[in-house]
Amino acid sequence: MRQRCHGRLLRKHISSAACGYGFTLLACNSRDLTKLWGMGLNKDSQLGFQHKSYDYVLEASPVSLPLVNPQETRVLQVSCGRAHSLVLTDSEGVFSMGNNAYGQCGRKIVEDEVYSGSHGVHKIEGFDSGVKQVACGQDHSLFLTDRGSVYACGWGADGQTGLGHHSKASCPVPVGGDLAGVRVQQVATYGDCSLAVSTDGQVFGWGNSEYLQLASVTEATQISSPRLLPLRGVGRVRQAACGGTQVAVLNEEGEVFVWGFGILGKGPKLSESAIPERVPATLFGRSEFNPTVKVSSIRCGLNHFAAITDRGELFVWGKNVRGCLGIGKHDDQYFPWRVTVPGHVTDVACGVDHMVALVKSII
Repeated sequence: MRQRCHGRLLRKHISSAACGYGFTLLACNSRDLTKLWGMGLNKDSQLGFQHKSYDYVLEASPVSLPLVNPQETRVLQVSCGRAHSLVLTDSEGVFSMGNNAYGQCGRKIVEDEVYSGSHGVHKIEGFDSGVKQVACGQDHSLFLTDRGSVYACGWGADGQTGLGHHSKASCPVPVGGDLAGVRVQQVATYGDCSLAVSTDGQVFGWGNSEYLQLASVTEATQISSPRLLPLRGVGRVRQAACGGTQVAVLNEEGEVFVWGFGILGKGPKLSESAIPERVPATLFGRSEFNPTVKVSSIRCGLNHFAAITDRGELFVWGKNVRGCLGIGKHDDQYFPWRVTVPGHVTDVACGVDHMVALVKSII
């Protein structure tokens, strides 16, 4: 069942949403003192300190940030991992909350630290310039700077930090490998695999490849340093998305390509692919009556995909855990299915078993 946000949020402009492992963050692009709202699991204070309940937040509740200029500063983007969150602002940098057992919050690891009921919100520093995008993996974090550099911290057992080792990193470290000297425009992660898209449309990958996510460059199940992925026939890539076992890219022509393992969007017969498979444009509404329809953005949850077209329509496919696809039934969806939404979809966030869509009213 699709639900609208709590009444206190209805009059606010939500600029960014993120879905973690059982929790959600919403950012308001406003000059109000409250910039951030959270709901869901909070056992590690990934939604900050909450007075009503430490462990569960049942309705959208304000999340406090230690801002120097709270009325002037705006929250640009949020991202959520398994039990940690990142908050990107326009003028005061990046903040982290939640579990830091692997250094994913970009601060020193404290042995036996208690996270429940914590007031701790950490400002992450040490970048070569301002940060323009943040991305949470399961237990690691990626940061993209204005100069196009990628930094990482957190759990690296599968090489997902891209730092050339399989250990923890408790502060942001520049990512090298094939990314050295490359200007990056976007990073993507959610589980233990990471992708980066360069400004010239190339894709780089590192981390877990148990499910063939990085099979174009290795037969190994892990890569600890970024590698350029030779994605033949894909063209210039504009955006990438990472799930738990599957990945997707969107090229400049608005075409979607998928690979990895799971429900990939081309029917029940395709459950595994080491090479990019193009999802036909007709499955996103292109026809002789609508010949110019293109996909404008893609997202991945742990086991499902979402795509938004340039007409503001939302298409979903994959594992429909607890009805997370919002299609009015609980069956898994093997092809892209258009979600009935009362408005123009501007963005979507995907989690483990829930999704959040940002919608602009057409009334």
